[in-house]
Amino acid sequence: MDEMIRHSTPIIQFRRTVAAEHTLHGHVFAPGDKVVLYYASANRDEAVFPDPDVFDITRSPNPHLGFGGGGPHFCLGAHLARVEMKALFRELLTRPVGLRAVGLPDLAGSNFDNRVRSLRFAFEAP
Repeated sequence: MDEMIRHSTPIIQFRRTVAAEHTLHGHVFAPGDKVVLYYASANRDEAVFPDPDVFDITRSPNPHLGFGGGGPHFCLGAHLARVEMKALFRELLTRPVGLRAVGLPDLAGSNFDNRVRSLRFAFEAP
């Protein structure tokens, strides 16, 4: 599941305001400066992820930032999301049914997240 979150991160970007002066890689950030984290870029950082554009379900460790990267801004719903994903895959992988998408996903069209409003599926008996 972590590789799915890393590869197709649910959040596009998040902006913060610098509270105290901070230097990173020689650049000084002053209080009031705006900084933006682009999750897709961070989750494909070649210094962190070998072959970052390859979807590798066995990737370990997988320190993706899909849920905010930890600290006070860590996603409160991260644990629930993982439980829901596990339940979904457990049910799909233990039932002898065919599953196929019907049409294209209805995307939210947001510049903040990659939300899918709806995606219809058809179940077919074997």
